[in-house]
Amino acid sequence: MNRRLLTILLVAFVVASGCTFLVYRILGHMIVASKPIPTTRVVAAATDIKLGTVLTASDLTTTEIAGTTPKGAILKPETVVGRGVIADIYQGEPILESRLAPAGSGGGLAATIPQGMRACAVRVDEVVGVAGFVTPGMRVDVLASGTPPNATAQGTMTKTILQNIEVLSAGTDIQKDAAGKPQQVQVVNLLVTPEQAEQLSLASGQLKIQLVLRNPLDTKVAPVPNTAMGTLFGDQSAAPQQRRIVARAAPKPPQYSIQVINGSSSSEQKFPEALH
Repeated sequence: MNRRLLTILLVAFVVASGCTFLVYRILGHMIVASKPIPTTRVVAAATDIKLGTVLTASDLTTTEIAGTTPKGAILKPETVVGRGVIADIYQGEPILESRLAPAGSGGGLAATIPQGMRACAVRVDEVVGVAGFVTPGMRVDVLASGTPPNATAQGTMTKTILQNIEVLSAGTDIQKDAAGKPQQVQVVNLLVTPEQAEQLSLASGQLKIQLVLRNPLDTKVAPVPNTAMGTLFGDQSAAPQQRRIVARAAPKPPQYSIQVINGSSSSEQKFPEALH
């Protein structure tokens, strides 16, 4: 066989092998890429679910999630039926354990209260409620205004009694007026400690309560001095200060002394200032 022909055949074999290897690698990557990503079927909301709702079977559906399953995802609908919702859940959103109250705690406002905390209701009007802008999740300061016991001439005072308090819920309640007729009143539930609940209850029963909105990112509790009515009008309402009169003792008159020498003895005699 001709040497030149052998060289051509050898080169063709090498080229064919290289092409075969490249095609194999490309097809291998395509096969790997075409493998289906594993999915997990989890429980989701069939409709918008409001805070405090007790879940029923009609509130639930299932949805497929590709890739990693979210932490706390529910896999079986029957495990969450009858549990309360502690945060709003929107349609199609997977239901997580962190959005549900513990099993057996029921629903409503009570299920949203963390351990060791209390929900204290404060009756407000539209103005005190910052014209309806006090909504769940916001942070407020609580001011109390009134005339303290043994009040001075400064009169009515305002004091910041609580700071950085979370609003648990806000809405209306039905109460009866003096004539016994039902009327709607604005009620805001604040999330407080037991000690703060006592302060808030005492203040709301005796004084006028004002809620002040604050930035949710501003969690600093700053020292705030009390403000009195007298300080708003300068010194006009303050009691006039009495002049302090200090009695001074009369100065003692100067005296003159004369030393008398009599032989080996001497004596000193004092005389008042001579009158002119």
